[in-house]
Amino acid sequence: MKKSVIIIGAGLGGLFAGAILSKEGYAVTVVEKNATIGGGLQSFHRFGAVFDTGMHVVAGMRPGGNIRRICNYLGILPFVNLLDVDDDCTDRLYFEEDHAVYNISQGRDRFVERLAAMFPAERDGLRRYVDDVYAITDDVDLFHLRPSADGIRVHGAEFLESADAFIARHVADRRLRSVLAYMNPLYGGRGGETPAFVHAIISTLYINGASRFVGGSQRFADLLAGVIVGHGGHLITGDGVARIDVEDRHVTALHTLSGLTLTADHYIAAIHPCTLLDMMPEKAFPKSYRERLRSVPNAYSAFSLYIKFREGAFPYINHSEYFMTRYDDIWNFGRADRPWPMGFLMMTPPPDSDGAHQTEHAASRPTASAGSPIADFAPQHHAVPAFASTMLVTAPMRFDAAAAWEHTLTGRRGADYREWKRRRAAELLECMERVHPGIGRAIEHIETASPLTIRDYYGVKDGTISGFSKDCNTIALSQLPVVTKVDNLLLTGQNNSLHGFCGVPLTAINTCEALLGRNYVINRINACHEE
Repeated sequence: MKKSVIIIGAGLGGLFAGAILSKEGYAVTVVEKNATIGGGLQSFHRFGAVFDTGMHVVAGMRPGGNIRRICNYLGILPFVNLLDVDDDCTDRLYFEEDHAVYNISQGRDRFVERLAAMFPAERDGLRRYVDDVYAITDDVDLFHLRPSADGIRVHGAEFLESADAFIARHVADRRLRSVLAYMNPLYGGRGGETPAFVHAIISTLYINGASRFVGGSQRFADLLAGVIVGHGGHLITGDGVARIDVEDRHVTALHTLSGLTLTADHYIAAIHPCTLLDMMPEKAFPKSYRERLRSVPNAYSAFSLYIKFREGAFPYINHSEYFMTRYDDIWNFGRADRPWPMGFLMMTPPPDSDGAHQTEHAASRPTASAGSPIADFAPQHHAVPAFASTMLVTAPMRFDAAAAWEHTLTGRRGADYREWKRRRAAELLECMERVHPGIGRAIEHIETASPLTIRDYYGVKDGTISGFSKDCNTIALSQLPVVTKVDNLLLTGQNNSLHGFCGVPLTAINTCEALLGRNYVINRINACHEE
């Protein structure tokens, strides 16, 4: 008889864990409070267009990439529709302080030479910086999907050094230091806190090359759901968990808001740990553990614009664009004493003519009990479009910026909240005009989302976009093991280790190997050869 597992949350972590365990013979049930699966992968429809709820610049999917190899093992790789960003300009940075523009290139040599052309005195330092970034990343077995030995791995001193100190040891120019840290908004980076290994892993991923989902990221969530359903698993959507019964540090049952009672051999929480605590009796965990989880600071939240352009009115941009105010503010996102916005990220997702149809069709299938929806997806090849149909803009924002409406409900926050969002959107649009004069005339519609939207939609404390804030000064506090004091309850997701499209699937492997055995999944992945 199959061992059974119930997974709470159908975001990236829950779906990857569910897909892996389904493939390896577990009877998997995933419970999701929202009507649509995917978490940060969810897409939604407004103004006749498809928008992703999160901003996805996909790394690890180029040939040999770790996430690509996991997708190959799961059997979904041929159906993942991506468009690679430009190799010679994967990202473009604009600093308002001196109106300087920096283009970031893919590949170790091109990355160094492109920046060295603007900072010739720093060429040697840039070379050492890139070499050390890769050396730190090479020290992480899981990133390379290498089997790991038993015991605690001892890393070099710079592994847990603060990212800003790590960069400063290699380059002297303050502007270049901030340029090298430009991806801070993607992972909640802060000066004096963010560990060098977080910076190194993210930097390595994007130097190696990035891609974008075509037609929305919902398709990828549906592919993972297809693996679960295709192996006999179930997805329950639109029904959150009301409470979890625990006796003698052992989960005995899970109860949903609709009244379902579900039982399994094992349970995996792919949600924010503080949200999980509210579902469980206090006696389930030691007081010290509960207090620890509630005391860990969360990374900052964000304010987002979802823009639809008039047809043929704005060119498609095949790279991401970062707007920064001052160089030093790259390390200060989330500080209350700095004006907003300190910076933001803009991208034009690649559209797809049948994206809306496939997203709606796939989203209606997850409760099926048999048959794989993967067959409904066909591999495609995509050319760079001439014009953009939509744009996503994300600006880091503290949760307390929206604290005046913290206790209101979605759709009932009032006219003052709508006016507050309108003013914040206008501030971002004013900055965007300085980079792309006339962009306002190309816009047909705008939808906005605040930290409250993120908190309520994802069920995350403080509306965090990156989970627990990683702090090199208290790394034991912010690095949460996947194994808990409840003997049949595991954790997965962005709060355990790294967040994002690469970090969360790797954490899911750790979670699954807690059930299947050390290196079991890694060895299975490495045994699969891409056709």
